[in-house]
Amino acid sequence: MSKQIQPVRGMNDVLPAEIGAWQHLERVARGVFEAYGYAELRVPIVEHTELFKRSIGEYTDIVEKEMYTFQDLGGDSLTLRPEATAGIARAAISNGMLRGARHKLWCLGPMFRHERPQKGRYRQFYQFDLEALGFPGPDVDIELIALTVRLWQALQLKRVRLTINSLGTPEARASYRERLQAYFRSHESGLDEDSRRRLEGNPLRILDSKQPAMRALIEGAPLLSDYLDPESQAHFAALRAGLDALGVAYEVNPRLVRGLDYYSRTVFEWVTDALGAQDAVCSGGRYDGLITQLGGEPTAAIGFAMGVERVVELLLQAGSLPPAATPEIYIVANGERAEREALRLAEQLRDALPGRGVLLNLGGGNFKTQFRRADRSGARLALILGDSELDRGVAAVKPLRREDGQTDCPLSELPARIASLL
Repeated sequence: MSKQIQPVRGMNDVLPAEIGAWQHLERVARGVFEAYGYAELRVPIVEHTELFKRSIGEYTDIVEKEMYTFQDLGGDSLTLRPEATAGIARAAISNGMLRGARHKLWCLGPMFRHERPQKGRYRQFYQFDLEALGFPGPDVDIELIALTVRLWQALQLKRVRLTINSLGTPEARASYRERLQAYFRSHESGLDEDSRRRLEGNPLRILDSKQPAMRALIEGAPLLSDYLDPESQAHFAALRAGLDALGVAYEVNPRLVRGLDYYSRTVFEWVTDALGAQDAVCSGGRYDGLITQLGGEPTAAIGFAMGVERVVELLLQAGSLPPAATPEIYIVANGERAEREALRLAEQLRDALPGRGVLLNLGGGNFKTQFRRADRSGARLALILGDSELDRGVAAVKPLRREDGQTDCPLSELPARIASLL
């Protein structure tokens, strides 16, 4: 026997038993997004590597360690997308969507990062991504967060909390960067290898370190909020006032810097205590300079990414999923003649009763075996066809979820009878 081929490490199958939670999340999310005026778009999984180096930043873990990058047959360096914002910004530029226009966009799809697989973190993972282009805020910042609140409510998820911060302008961060660099240089002996490498390139990334040994050193670092420019301070104050007016609870986390270089001003994360170490379920912020950085005209922008696997896990823990869909009719047929008639009857019922699940027994089996399959299917009614029924021009109708007895119904009257029973 040949050796079984196993899935690639960090790549997961989503099986039929699990897909209902995914589909529920997708239906609810689509409805909320569209209610706020967001339109769906779809962008490629593969992009030029340079796109992510220029947008995410060369001194990030994603670019330095985690991207799936390869050279194609034409010699171009290509990368499986590690996140969607850069691709959406690129699509807006290359398709001429900007020119002063404003867009609310969303997409859903797989992302790829070569991380250490663990619960809630996979090498192929799915994200919802929302982007509002051309809105300087802070009103759109407030509305975007309000959208996420409505999404949690629609999904009946309560174990999430909001943290926010402001990163200020690039100029404000440059001043802060100098202070932060000086602080970490004075404590260089306490830095781990990754932090030493980032010290010269982008010391703000050191604040993202999850190493327990670095915690005390990071807690003692200067705060970015002490270096914000007046305009960013006013923007952040308006954001907080708007959230307060809506009754949205939040915490200001001065260490929240996000792991991507393109963010400015507002950043936020929705976190949970229900998933262990992988506590972030939805993260985003403002990136007003990214589109210019990628060759487009100056365009204000804000967005977020939401991890599908993590939200699905929260849904499963909360038990807030609707009942799984089940067929309503199962056709039991015994004998070649009955099997032929059952095929015709199944299609007739599907035409007459759209939206009603009709399952036809396939693969033969005696009546006992077929009734066992019908019961396992969850169907509410069994229709029984055999030589006796066909000779009389009827099908036997048997309720499977209540004690009502079996009755005969003329084949021509079946759609109406079934509609009345269901």
